[in-house]
Amino acid sequence: MAYSAPIDEKKLIQDMQNPESAPSAFKTLMKAYGEPMYWQIRKLVTSHDDANDLLQNAFIKAWSNIRNFRGDAKLSTWLFKIAINESINFLNRERKRTNTSEGCEDLFLLDKLEADPYFDGNELQKELQKAITRLPEKQKIVFNMRYFDEMKYEEISEILGTSVGALKASYHHAVKKIEQAIGSLV
Repeated sequence: MAYSAPIDEKKLIQDMQNPESAPSAFKTLMKAYGEPMYWQIRKLVTSHDDANDLLQNAFIKAWSNIRNFRGDAKLSTWLFKIAINESINFLNRERKRTNTSEGCEDLFLLDKLEADPYFDGNELQKELQKAITRLPEKQKIVFNMRYFDEMKYEEISEILGTSVGALKASYHHAVKKIEQAIGSLV
């Protein structure tokens, strides 16, 4: 898995659920998963500042709910599910604020990408990011997890709660749309 960290998740969960060791264990959790969670969020919201805010929100939710974590899924799966849900909620709020529906192009994301001082890609990379931004939400998430993070469909299925077949179809459609969008540039 692209996000696996060299830590014992079961021990980390136990330490986080113990009030005495929780602060130290949580620091370990943030160190192990902070960067990959940030990039997963960033791929969805495009803005560095928004991604940082959402990462903090995701960690706050994890901290607040760790005592309820049953271990039905891996800790990393649970964390990424929280991060993706935070991102989706943010995007829905932004769409509502800008009076945009999900099916429409998320112009606010494209504007943020254009204005982002942290984006240092060349023109082809910028067009790729624009094409990804124009994808429907589910396709965007699946494409990012599969293409950039090299996650297996089974792992994505665990995080998103979607069948492997549906994920493969979403990825295929996303690739076709991206090829169409940047085909003239290549």
